Amino acid sequence: MHKLDEDSLHALKVAFCYMPKAIEVNEYDFAGRVEKILQDINTVREILLINDIDPDEVYGDLNPDDSPNSSY
Repeated sequence: MHKLDEDSLHALKVAFCYMPKAIEVNEYDFAGRVEKILQDINTVREILLINDIDPDEVYGDLNPDDSPNSSY
């Protein structure tokens, strides 16, 4: 895998913010698609990590006014 250019990386980060979190994926809401959706989420997380982006920090990076302040 190669690193993304800045525009592509930004677009991926925005899309990732709108993806469901893995913990939110269940058979009731995503009948018959749970495994596929979890694979897609993991694929995006891996691409972010390859590009030195912590997936758990993406939302806060893009939405600093809507994120809690860290206490550490």
